[in-house]
Amino acid sequence: MQEKKKRTPNAERSAQMRHVLVDAARALFAERGYAATGTPEIVAAAQVTRGALYHHFADKAALFLAVVEAEQAVVMAEIELHAAAVTDPIGSIISGGEAFLVAMEVQGRHRILLLDAPAVFDRATLDAVEDEAGRKVLAEAITKAQAEDRFPEGDPAIYADLANALYDRAALSIAAEPEGPTRSQISLRYRKALAALWTTLATG
Repeated sequence: MQEKKKRTPNAERSAQMRHVLVDAARALFAERGYAATGTPEIVAAAQVTRGALYHHFADKAALFLAVVEAEQAVVMAEIELHAAAVTDPIGSIISGGEAFLVAMEVQGRHRILLLDAPAVFDRATLDAVEDEAGRKVLAEAITKAQAEDRFPEGDPAIYADLANALYDRAALSIAAEPEGPTRSQISLRYRKALAALWTTLATG
């Protein structure tokens, strides 16, 4: 078995610098939005030089894409954690969807992923990120449910695409409410409605 190559000090410093920049940019994009955030504010928040930023990222859009990918990775980890805890394929889809909605309530996340990202990047770029961060996993779960005759026939990728749009819409509606009891009630209603849709499809 080949021994894993150790990271060089330069590689570690480079990874750490990218992490610092992504964290600083994330905080500003979440608070102000992509359009209202400039690179001077980002380097000031990260306490690095402009040269350091452009050494790691071609431009602000490239840095924003790294932020989007990092946010999607966190959301995906939550989905996988909750979906894996349920053996029933339909229950797994429902549990993963609920985890998505909860994860999207983190401050600024809906703005980054659901408002600014579609405005900055073309559909192909976003599809590539979303396929890695959820849609592919959902399609696999639907395929499993179909194999057990628990879900209608059809292209799992299309079902996953449509479901993705439903969950994004729900996340935006929930985020539009101020934090507190009202948001919790709205979130619960959406989760129940989405669970009912999956259950109805599964039972025909």
